[in-house]
Amino acid sequence: MKSQDIRAKFLEFFKSKTHQIVPSAPMVTKNDPTLMFVNSGMAPFKEYFLGNGTPKSNRIADTQKCLRVSGKHNDLEEVGYDTYHHTMFEMLGNWSFGDYFKKEAITWAWELLTEVYGIDKDILYVTVFEGSDEDGLKLDQEAYDLWKEIVPEERILMGNKADNFWEMGEQGPCGPCSEIHVDIRSEEEKAKIPGADLVNMDHPQVVEIWNLVFMQYNRKADKSLEKLPAQHVDTGMGFERLCMVLQDVKSNYDTDVFTPLIREIETITNVKYGTNEKVDVAIRVIADHVRAVSFSIADGQLPSNNTRGYVIRRILRRAVRYGFTFLNKKEPFIYRLVDVLDNKMGKAFPELKEQKQLIQNVIKEEEQSFLRTLDQGLVLLDRVIENVNGKVVSGKKVFELKDTYGFPEDLTELILRERGLTYNEEEFDAALKIQQEGGRKATAIQADDWVVLLEDEEEEFVGYDLLEVDVRLTRYRKIETKKEGVQYQLVFNMTPFYPEGGGQVGDKGYVETSNGDVIYVLDTKKENNLIIHITKNLPKKLNEPLRAVVDKKQRERTAANHTATHLLHQALREILGTHVEQKGSAVHSKYLRFDFSHFSKLTVEELRDVENFVNSRIEGKLPLEEKRNRPVEEALADGALALFGEKYGDTVRSIRFGKSIELCGGTHVQNTADIWHFKIKSEGAVAAGIRRIEAITYDATKEFYFENNRAYYEIKDVLNNPKDAVKAVTDLKDENAKLRKQIENLLKDKAKNLKGELKNELKDINGVQFLAKQVDLDQNGIKNLAFELGGEIKNLFLFFATATENKVMLTCYISKELVSERGFDAGKVVRELGKLIHGGGGGQPFFATAGGKNPGGIPKAIERVKEYVK
Repeated sequence: MKSQDIRAKFLEFFKSKTHQIVPSAPMVTKNDPTLMFVNSGMAPFKEYFLGNGTPKSNRIADTQKCLRVSGKHNDLEEVGYDTYHHTMFEMLGNWSFGDYFKKEAITWAWELLTEVYGIDKDILYVTVFEGSDEDGLKLDQEAYDLWKEIVPEERILMGNKADNFWEMGEQGPCGPCSEIHVDIRSEEEKAKIPGADLVNMDHPQVVEIWNLVFMQYNRKADKSLEKLPAQHVDTGMGFERLCMVLQDVKSNYDTDVFTPLIREIETITNVKYGTNEKVDVAIRVIADHVRAVSFSIADGQLPSNNTRGYVIRRILRRAVRYGFTFLNKKEPFIYRLVDVLDNKMGKAFPELKEQKQLIQNVIKEEEQSFLRTLDQGLVLLDRVIENVNGKVVSGKKVFELKDTYGFPEDLTELILRERGLTYNEEEFDAALKIQQEGGRKATAIQADDWVVLLEDEEEEFVGYDLLEVDVRLTRYRKIETKKEGVQYQLVFNMTPFYPEGGGQVGDKGYVETSNGDVIYVLDTKKENNLIIHITKNLPKKLNEPLRAVVDKKQRERTAANHTATHLLHQALREILGTHVEQKGSAVHSKYLRFDFSHFSKLTVEELRDVENFVNSRIEGKLPLEEKRNRPVEEALADGALALFGEKYGDTVRSIRFGKSIELCGGTHVQNTADIWHFKIKSEGAVAAGIRRIEAITYDATKEFYFENNRAYYEIKDVLNNPKDAVKAVTDLKDENAKLRKQIENLLKDKAKNLKGELKNELKDINGVQFLAKQVDLDQNGIKNLAFELGGEIKNLFLFFATATENKVMLTCYISKELVSERGFDAGKVVRELGKLIHGGGGGQPFFATAGGKNPGGIPKAIERVKEYVK
């Protein structure tokens, strides 16, 4: 059975059980600070389990793209070395939100696996939760009894808390689970060891394929459990593992999910899969990682050095380095696999097909960049090896190569091993631990349980129409971070505060109590469908009426910038072409940032046209046309632009200004005239095929033109108020160029005269033409002089020192024949003598420099350098 058919049969089966089939949510999470990526099928539905939202149906099924490479669920280092862990994977799942429970979940799972897919019942094992003394929980007898009607008791195994009790996090909904495991070993192997003995023992052919989670409890901050008001079902089945079973192979990588990718890697690299274990690991790593990176980019997350982007960059670099080390690929090639991936998965996930060109360009550029890093790292590692004493390299140095230059420690270890060396792993681990603990302490959040004051109060956002409103506090909790200290998160029955989202910052403002006390709202965020107001204090009386007031000036500035991003998007598509798509934005009160797909730098004329386009719409005084809660199909048919990587519901809000129409939840001006003026500050590249424009509007443009005007008159004043300031600056620039040329000529004459003098001062020491001297030349002149003398005189050893008010420089030149025949090394000379001038440096064996701050060390350096020659 082909993988496409396996996926389709799952969805068809649960559709027949009256489940609503929904598309996969983007893999990059929104409005959930506890997750960077969707790491399980249930993550997009957390708000329903928490009771903060109402699902479109009480029964849902889908296949969800997941990524497990960070935090608690991190499979990255296992990927490639075994045959069943992945970074990106599909999780097939069915959910019940307060509807059916254990009986239906268990019987349907068994029916699908054994009757629809036809899996042999005799190779399946199930596990049930055995209970936990720590939590005072007993055996999940209900699940056990249900399984006993279907499965022989010897195939029902007890599972401990680690394996059979699922928790969303340290706090939140949780409950016992039943896993279904499959034993696909040969009959001969089964005769030696029973399958029951290998369940949950990480055996590659005895693996879990489906987990049925029964959410019954809520884990509180004090670790105690309380029963949920409604019971839910959350199941997750690994699509790739299911394909392995149904296609009768022993590895996920032998299924048609991966074999087309593996065949393409074989063709590109001219290696054969299945003949060498190290090569096989590398091929599996690349086949897996290209999926994770491609889907992340398609969902809007580019590789970068920040949080989510760093995770994606790390995955891609791991693939590059395995190709570099084990497949001998020194040029980009992973991007060429995207075509194969699109052919295989583009139908089920259309975002892959739509974003294919961008994905290829981004991956190719990242490959090129990291291959350059690897080349630089090899040079740096050579220097480390040159200075090692004994056979063990400093672990701190290896960590520095990794942390500062991106050179991976496993590649360092491989190179060292080839040269008969190792590195101090304890030092490396200690340095890594310091870095990790520092990061964890900086970001660690200690959160108390929510204190609920008003039950069954649904929060209402009224901020599109009102900036202040009377509210009541419905729940709050105390949080503490190392950076901010103690804070409070407040939730009201209604709020005018817009929460951070869609690139727009959250509102600030204050909450006023009935007696006039003011509590400042420092930020507003959204978490699992709750609008959270962050403050430093709580109202003294928690049940009293409150007045919530948004900072009007900041909201107006932010709204102006947000509307400007819509007009900018329209301008770019009109002027550059409809290939332009928004790839990210940041809307603040002081500026806006807009990322978009385009493959070349914008010309001065294009930037001017874009500015003029936006400003013409501002001058046109276009009114806001807003439609709320309209069917998404209707909005799209009306021409509204939807963004890739965004999750839209059945109903949406559309924003129109003239011919600009987009799906958007942000705040906007009532008329484009409120923006006042639009000014681009910068345009540049973010990644391959992604450009970024930073711009300002409203008050910021007034300040910009005021500051430019002030600077202009200050410049005129410095130039003695010429009539034509531009001509005066041009004349000054031309005059400066002429004077610079004269100085260069004078320095050349000075160096020519000095060259003759220096030839006469050379001394023969043991067959070496030697000279060490302090000279009065710039660094470029010294270098030219050294190489000119080197071209005329054999066996030359020069050592020059220069000193200015702020800097001391040492320069060493050694003829190449002395380097090769007598082992001289200019780099070692300046590194050692650089200490005398309180500095350091390096270079190549025949030419090197060192800089420092202590001119008093020059005489000693000149005296000491003779020792190297003698």
